[in-house]
Formats: sequence, C-alpha cells, structure tokens
Amino acid sequence: MEAENDKCVKFESGLRPDIKHLIGFSEIRDFATLVNKSRICDEDGKAKTNYYKSMSDKKGKGQDHGKPYDNKGKKGVESSGGRKK
Repeated sequence: MEAENDKCVKFESGLRPDIKHLIGFSEIRDFATLVNKSRICDEDGKAKTNYYKSMSDKKGKGQDHGKPYDNKGKKGVESSGGRKK
C-alpha cells in the first residue's frame, strides 16, 4: 500500500502545474484512478483550448471592411464638405 502511495506522489510531482492544481487537492491514492483523472483533465484542457482558438479564428472572418478613413482604391469618393481629389 505504501508503494502505491509513493507511486502516486511521484506521478503527481511530474504533472503540469495546471493539472497538478486540479488533481492535487483531491489526494487520490489509487494510482489507476489518479492516472485516469489526470488524463481526463488534460483532454478537457485541450478541448477548451481548441474551442476558444476556433472561436477567435471565426471572430476575425468576414470583417474585410477596411478602415473607415482608408480610401485606397475608392476613386472619386467625396468626404463631407471636401473636394474630390
């Protein structure tokens, strides 16, 4: 039983800090359970990262409006109160 406990402690010490933070407070001392919970936390973190990455990629699409003060390529456009160039 003590070997199992030592195995768990060693495994926890090698975890990434974000996973260690989530798993460490539960003090799991069954090695198989600890590994499984750590794997689930890792997969959830990756899924969350991918979700927010895809949302930020979608956010920028379809906004090819340009700057409102950028008149490049728009010849003959009059501004209010100004002359044509």
